[in-house]
Amino acid sequence: MTETSSHPYDALTPDSILDAMEAAGFVINGRLFALNSYENRVYQVGIEDSVPVIAKFYRPGRWSEAQIREEHDFTLELLDGDMPVVAPLVMPSGDTLGRHGDFFFAVFPQRGGQAPDTSTPDTLYRLGQWLGQMHNIGAKKPFASRSTLDILEGITGNNRYLIDGGWIPKDLQAAWNSLIPDLLAHCARRVDEAGETALLRLHGDCHAGNILVREEQMLFVDLDDCRSGPAIQDLWLLLNGDEITQGQQFAELLEGYEMFRDFNRRERHLIEPLRCFRQINHCAWLARRWEDPAFPRFFPWFGQPRFWSDQILALREQLAALQAPPISIPGQY
Repeated sequence: MTETSSHPYDALTPDSILDAMEAAGFVINGRLFALNSYENRVYQVGIEDSVPVIAKFYRPGRWSEAQIREEHDFTLELLDGDMPVVAPLVMPSGDTLGRHGDFFFAVFPQRGGQAPDTSTPDTLYRLGQWLGQMHNIGAKKPFASRSTLDILEGITGNNRYLIDGGWIPKDLQAAWNSLIPDLLAHCARRVDEAGETALLRLHGDCHAGNILVREEQMLFVDLDDCRSGPAIQDLWLLLNGDEITQGQQFAELLEGYEMFRDFNRRERHLIEPLRCFRQINHCAWLARRWEDPAFPRFFPWFGQPRFWSDQILALREQLAALQAPPISIPGQY
């Protein structure tokens, strides 16, 4: 009897990857090296008489073709606007998006670097400048197919997925279930305090790990999670430390940002709701991907009681943060 594949990525063999690249018109030399990536599968592929390229095979079923093309179009639009982004290459086939079997794939130039030191004021100022320019481009037109960030709906939906899937250990369910309504109530209050916020096309996952620095040059990478949302989504992930430190970092970011674009300071009320959303979304992401063999291997602690007790503690701390005043910006309000 022939066994069926347990996961779609089981069909993504080295031969199929090289076949996809050849079908797209690349003259490969057979060298293939897997790179760290959980959501998608990413490989360094050797090209005959040239430098290697990076091939990204999208997770089947996550994005539609239209959504992936919007990612590519937005990234290329940023590149045309002189933004330092790593954009997909136009392949010899004449397209930025290829398909091989069940897999969409794209090819990117190889770029190296390290994450920026966001504790340095000058780095934050420069990041703010680039984000202001990115958002000017992002505000020119809306996404047609990409999702819009909805904090309350996201928390509710992800929590429902975890509950319905039985991911919360029974002895911790009462503690978890008692927290969620309070978190939602305080997130809703903060969203109301933020008032109406403009939505624009965003990087979507703009943390330091998605920014490369090499020889003083910055590069924004991985727009896989680009979406519509408030500007603060691309800023708050660059903040870390205690409340005073974050306020100082925020001030540096905004000083650079407002060289190019005005910022609605009421959006600072959304930082803690966004942090709450990210915490619960991360748990649901792991649960949704658990059938992928890579996830139990790289996240063996997920699903263990200790993990969930730590999450409950973190959410209690998050509830306290939601009840505290929003981040203050030195020299402002």
